[in-house]
Amino acid sequence: MRRRELMAAGAAVIADWRLRIADSSPPNPKSTIRNPQSAQEPSLGPEVFQRRLERARAELQARRLDLLIATPGTNYEYLTGYNPGRSERLIALLLPVAGAPAVVCPAFEVERIKRHSAITELHGWDEQDDPHTLVRDTVRRLRSRSGSGTIALESSTAYQTFLRLGRALPGWKFVDAAPLTERLRVIKSPEEVALLRRAIAITQDAMAATFAQLAVGTSEVQVAQALSREMEQRGAPGGGLVQFGPSSALPHGGPAGPVLAREAVVLIDCGCRVGGYTSDITRTIWFGDHPSDEFRNVFNLVHDAQTAAMELGRPGTPCEEMDRAARKVITAAGSGPFFTHRLGHGLGMDGHEPEYLVEGNKTRLEPGMVFTIEPGIYQLGKFGVRIEDDCLMTESGVEVLSQRASKL
Repeated sequence: MRRRELMAAGAAVIADWRLRIADSSPPNPKSTIRNPQSAQEPSLGPEVFQRRLERARAELQARRLDLLIATPGTNYEYLTGYNPGRSERLIALLLPVAGAPAVVCPAFEVERIKRHSAITELHGWDEQDDPHTLVRDTVRRLRSRSGSGTIALESSTAYQTFLRLGRALPGWKFVDAAPLTERLRVIKSPEEVALLRRAIAITQDAMAATFAQLAVGTSEVQVAQALSREMEQRGAPGGGLVQFGPSSALPHGGPAGPVLAREAVVLIDCGCRVGGYTSDITRTIWFGDHPSDEFRNVFNLVHDAQTAAMELGRPGTPCEEMDRAARKVITAAGSGPFFTHRLGHGLGMDGHEPEYLVEGNKTRLEPGMVFTIEPGIYQLGKFGVRIEDDCLMTESGVEVLSQRASKL
């Protein structure tokens, strides 16, 4: 009986949250999504990956680089449409500035990778072979047997792999491929934005359903599990942080807080993946009859800071100015020391990726960039409030892809 009474006590707040947050649009019937339940199946057509490979070659040429080598990860997946995963067995994409790309992989993996990847030329190595020797031979063939040049090596490649490639290719210079890969990925195509929109819609719907299940005595872990189930039921793997009361004052707090009590703050920071693209949304609510005046004031201040950044954003706005605009609002209210992290980060295949909205980043926003705007105020021992929305830079300004929360 007590559980039902306490559920009713929070019903008004949760119902209002659902009206404000969960009113997301249905899936676009023209979406390029093929199978949102599979993180591995390519969800974009082969022509998309052909364009990406051509752009990568153009970047190689512009930077006077001869070859890109990428091992499995999001950059590899971005160019090939498939991430076969990393292990002690070498898998590598070799993309020359001119000519067809090739993949070097274990011989027993050739068929699997061929079925899922946009790359059609694969070279398999047997278990008793040194795969780095096969890389050397493939590089020579792709470069018309040239024995030297400059290779852009994908940034997350394992250090041991880098050392062994260096020994196999002694005449070659290796440089960090990050400037190249970041430039390729920072501007999202319409197909990518469509996948992000779908991930955002699923996230908001799952969050609303999760908030509606809150009950006194529930643990943060139990709510996090419910959240993941709600996302899975909607066809997308995902999850996130769930924090109650004082735990919400830790920006990245783990599931170790107290069980849920009446008249408490609940913060959920979460996202899901659709076709390889990730959403990231945070909502903070009051679970109980009436929000305290302090919570209401802090929530509205964070909301105002978010609005200030959204209204400032235009093509050409430096990333650091976005952070400054939000921070100015919070600082003017005397809460500057409690806003302890950057304003936001880029969003795409990785949950956090360039560009970062942070002091010192003078990179100018461009149409097609997708990023979060997530100011927060964190008062240790009391509570924290973060409001995070996913945004697209358009020719005319910031488009908020998620449904914003209303002020209290």
